Amino acid sequence: MNGRQDELPTIFERSAPGRRAARPPRVEGPAMADLLGAEVLRSAPPALPEVSELDLVRHYTNLAHRQTSIDGNVYPLGSCTMKYNPKVHEEVAAAFEDLHPEQDPSSVQGLLELLGTLQDWLGTITGMDDVTLQPAAGAHGELTGILMIRAFHEANGEGAQRRNVIVPDAAHGTNPATAGMVGYDVVEVPTAADGEVDLAAMKAALGPDTAAVMLTNPSTVGIFETRIQEIADAAHAVGAQLYYDGANLNAIVGKARPGDMGFDVVHMNLHKTLTTPHGGGGPGTGPVGVKAHLAPYLPLPRVRQEVDGTWGLEETRSTSIGRMRSYYGNVGNLVRAYAYIRSLGAEGLANVAEMAVLNANYLRVRMREAGFQPAFDRTCMHEFVARPPEGISTNDVAKALLDEGMHPMTVYFPMVVKEAMMVEPTETESLQTLDAYADALARILQRAARDPGALAEAPTTTPVRRLDEVAAARHPVLRWSPRDEDGEAAAAAD
Repeated sequence: MNGRQDELPTIFERSAPGRRAARPPRVEGPAMADLLGAEVLRSAPPALPEVSELDLVRHYTNLAHRQTSIDGNVYPLGSCTMKYNPKVHEEVAAAFEDLHPEQDPSSVQGLLELLGTLQDWLGTITGMDDVTLQPAAGAHGELTGILMIRAFHEANGEGAQRRNVIVPDAAHGTNPATAGMVGYDVVEVPTAADGEVDLAAMKAALGPDTAAVMLTNPSTVGIFETRIQEIADAAHAVGAQLYYDGANLNAIVGKARPGDMGFDVVHMNLHKTLTTPHGGGGPGTGPVGVKAHLAPYLPLPRVRQEVDGTWGLEETRSTSIGRMRSYYGNVGNLVRAYAYIRSLGAEGLANVAEMAVLNANYLRVRMREAGFQPAFDRTCMHEFVARPPEGISTNDVAKALLDEGMHPMTVYFPMVVKEAMMVEPTETESLQTLDAYADALARILQRAARDPGALAEAPTTTPVRRLDEVAAARHPVLRWSPRDEDGEAAAAAD
């Protein structure tokens, strides 16, 4: 079962020779061959589609209407925090779009003050002593943090000794990947029956060879680690550093601080917690906060206020791990995060966490009443993991939700839960939306009860039906090819 229900033409199929939208003005100057060398120039124009402006606008407008987005419907991806982003913050960010990163600091004092203030605010929110805004996303923040931990151990003469990083089995995949990239061996500890890290296994894994423990709190299954201070004490007792994966900061922002829990390093996914676009909506932002003993290793350049009150950039520090990204980070997204914090204030940020947790627990109970089984049937934080009744696959439920006009939750993650359905409604969804989502899930189970094979056909109302996912992974079609007279796509040329 694959294929399209409608035949929206590709942009190439709209093309006609000689058709044009706008033409850029011809610029007088040196010939391109003189600038680049004749050997690098094309012998023929690129095979780009030739369309009018009207056709181009209609093409992309029609594509946009076929897609699901947070602006159109609920998007409860667990561990991804796909929440609504206020449009006024887009306007605030646009106010800085004409600046150039190589301008002299004296000409961008307002922006530097904004970024410096944001550094301070993020430190206050997380309980950290110093912050870098440079990392480009969460995984990049992880890499930055673990590199600083490695530099710290090396400075203490323990670089060769500390070879292991402890990671829970329910962790985001970037955690062990990051540790491996930095050269550490990964030690996995299991999840206990209550959804928290197995404390006994954690303590048994700790030793003089442990460089760091990487944790997410709340964890990836949506449970708050109630024994976090005991874990922190045990890690510090053997000289290890405690790393906070900030993917789930949305659950505790304004209510609890990783620094107060005993964490030494924190990365923050601002594109999840603090209003910047997520995923395909725009680049990420992953600032990292550290306790004072790790501050000497922060990457450069860093925004700082000079003794005369002006703002500048710290460019040199012998202990720094160096530059992690061009310039100062994804500045547009940092401006959005500043606007978000400034808009809500301390009380509003606390309300973010309160509503995120309330919404998740409400939907968890509604889904349990409908027949879904919580993986850990206890009060959750901002997200929870459930599974469908025996005999119904998570994949079928997800496909059936598409027919309901709703985006599915994250499926088959974390892998410690069989047939996992990871749901995060976020704080921005209303009670009516949550009820509609729960009602849709209940209808899906009722439909499956009446006809056990019915869900295997879903989705039936979407522009693209269910695809052969194995074939798509092994034999992807990555290039457009003209259709033959029978309407079938010809094989792409090599």
